[in-house]
Amino acid sequence: MFDIRSYRQQIILQITVTIAVIPFLIPIYAMVSRSLDGRGWGNYLAVLEVPGFARFFLNSAIIAGASILIVYFATLMAAFGFSKLRVRNKEVLFWMMMAALTLPEVVLIAPLYTTAVQLGMLGTFWSVILPIAALQIPFAVLLTRGYVDGIPDALFEAARLDGANTWRMFWSILVPMAKPMAVAIVVLILIFAWNAYLLPKVFLINDDMGVVTLLPEFFKRQYNDDTPKVLAAAVITAIPTVVAYIALQRHFERGLAGGAIK
Repeated sequence: MFDIRSYRQQIILQITVTIAVIPFLIPIYAMVSRSLDGRGWGNYLAVLEVPGFARFFLNSAIIAGASILIVYFATLMAAFGFSKLRVRNKEVLFWMMMAALTLPEVVLIAPLYTTAVQLGMLGTFWSVILPIAALQIPFAVLLTRGYVDGIPDALFEAARLDGANTWRMFWSILVPMAKPMAVAIVVLILIFAWNAYLLPKVFLINDDMGVVTLLPEFFKRQYNDDTPKVLAAAVITAIPTVVAYIALQRHFERGLAGGAIK
């Protein structure tokens, strides 16, 4: 980390950071201020009065929670195997997994829809949870493997000499030491799953299975939209992810930094 000591350097750094942040604050300010046009806070009240509003949040929480659990355990186990275990052709398998990062979500909609119909999962949360987890696991493994590489091999060798099996080493050594990376995974998957729009729109065909990203559609009309209410819905939708990031910011940054160093 750079050590900024002089007052002049602090002023220059503060000005630079402020200028860099402005482009990100402008759209947020525009969205919030525009959402108050017309009825003011009444626009937010209208969003809260949408039929099934609480159910929308519950559905999004179910999808995000299940996706986080699947990605968390799958990522840690995969990173452990790729980093610390002797697996034949593991580098080939690793880069085959990384190739999945090149596949955009929209390209997979047709095969995923066909698969969901054949498995009888269409209209269930699993038709959204499993694709979200599958799309996020490669990137999470890419980050986590770098973090696990930084854990000394001597710890695992000592545990093996003490009679610990592979599962014991994973659960007693890797999981506790990978907490910062786990927080980073939680935040990343929460943001992606909570903001998912296309997958829930296509696969959750029942009226009572809507998610928060579909709330703005209640204020879209045939010829024009009720823009302030649409933006109010967007603000309300973003609040949980913003709060989660602020609450976990320090651990999130530690996890990403640890995963990127290698």
